[in-house]
Amino acid sequence: MKKLLTLAAVALFSLAASAQAVIKFDKTTHNFGTFPEAQVQKVDFTFTNTGDKTLIIQQVFTSCGCTASEYTKTEIKPGEKGTVTVTFNGKGQSTGSVKKVITVRSNASNSIVRLYIEGNMVKK
Repeated sequence: MKKLLTLAAVALFSLAASAQAVIKFDKTTHNFGTFPEAQVQKVDFTFTNTGDKTLIIQQVFTSCGCTASEYTKTEIKPGEKGTVTVTFNGKGQSTGSVKKVITVRSNASNSIVRLYIEGNMVKK
């Protein structure tokens, strides 16, 4: 009987230890196409917690000062959705091809996810 209880406790602990949040984005790249330098570009990247533990976004950072981000700061329960909103302001930047990286850090099993925005910025 003691062995059976020990085995059950180990099995329960193993199940609890394997519970994890998983962040799954609908898309990880967005192309703005061709746009004038004076026009601010904005996109929402939607994600779902496909895991079985609460997801917490710990940090979102961008590759340059011309790109800003906002994100869901509340806990995202399994099956719930959240958003990372990325804004690109090309004013004062060189025109031409644009590709920026946004890094999302969370408590998920895939704890680092990179999002990309791109496009072709032209003079007004």
